[in-house]
Amino acid sequence: MITKEDIENIALLSKLFVPEEELDALREDMQGIIDFADTINNADIEGVEFDNIAGLSNQFREDVVVESLSVEEILKNAPDQAQDHFLVRKRA
Repeated sequence: MITKEDIENIALLSKLFVPEEELDALREDMQGIIDFADTINNADIEGVEFDNIAGLSNQFREDVVVESLSVEEILKNAPDQAQDHFLVRKRA
């Protein structure tokens, strides 16, 4: 069971401020999270397979080599260029 002191200690360790009036609601929320985790931990999984639960498989395709664009074609719309490179302004 989560206590107010636990909440205050967690808040102190995480350097958070929790107002006194929010402690009860926060304690209930955290206890709900812990109860949910306990429910999951106690679930009966005997005989249940979890490998590939969604039934997905990899879809592979052959690599196809295609001709690339020429350097001139790639640089034709570049606002600034030098030799075979894009020129980029230095940012301060």
